[in-house]
Amino acid sequence: MSPLDKNPPNLTGLDGEGSVQVHQDPTARIEGAKVFSVYGKGGIGKSTTSSNLSAAFSTLGKRVLQIGCDPKHDSTFTLTGSLVPTVIDILKEVDFHPEELRPEDFVFEGWGGVQCVEAGGPPAGTGCGGYVVGQTVKLLKQHHMLDDTDVVIFDVLGDVVCGGFAAPLQHADRAVIVTANDFDSIYAMNRIIAAVQAKSANYKVRLAGCVANRSRNTDEVDRFCDQVGFKRIAHMPDVDAIRRSRLKKKTLFEMDDDEDIVRCRAEYVRLAETLWNGTEALAPEPLPDREIFELLGFD
Repeated sequence: MSPLDKNPPNLTGLDGEGSVQVHQDPTARIEGAKVFSVYGKGGIGKSTTSSNLSAAFSTLGKRVLQIGCDPKHDSTFTLTGSLVPTVIDILKEVDFHPEELRPEDFVFEGWGGVQCVEAGGPPAGTGCGGYVVGQTVKLLKQHHMLDDTDVVIFDVLGDVVCGGFAAPLQHADRAVIVTANDFDSIYAMNRIIAAVQAKSANYKVRLAGCVANRSRNTDEVDRFCDQVGFKRIAHMPDVDAIRRSRLKKKTLFEMDDDEDIVRCRAEYVRLAETLWNGTEALAPEPLPDREIFELLGFD
């Protein structure tokens, strides 16, 4: 019998008409830390953004915990320099007896003292990502790993907004969307906005804004934001230094002080300061599919 058979997730829909969401154990609420959840189209650079943002927070003297929520478990590898074991794999090793685990079994220290956790995920088609997120947060609380944490960053799989991978929104204070200055990325952002707005009806999460990533220009992102009432809060240019940092398994904060790297570091620190100081709770109105196509499509 699988752990999902023993403890099936609560699938009561409370987040909008037709919603089937995985609701987290209310006793596993994250308290004390500022919690940010990073979303965006698959391959847009969420893990790069999350890891460099974690590093930036650490340079500001904050105690940071980053939680990767992707079966690929590659969210934190630029912080740790390796692919660390996932929570779900470690739970399997002890036959899902969490009391047998120690913090060092699933929490790994990365650059700048950032605490790194990879939640992982069930094999394709066999389970729910929301269960994995819930078990990860519960483990962290049981081992008091959140007691001395200032910032928690959830780095979430692609633009999947199903009940499972929307689960981090139940813990987050603010959601940040990573986008590029192109149709597909902005289209995905529009859908994520709708998902966050649905969650905000029953949870504290609100939208902080978007990060234009790997983009020389931001004109299309800004046009969309103006149309729906959203806000761009950072811009990471399309520079080769970021690609090289991934190949070297390092954050930008460990790289040589080249001009591009120093400029990008400064933007990540500015973003960290913006988020730490508090952002306006944005409530944009997502566009219907046809309207966003007409807004961004070429004549």
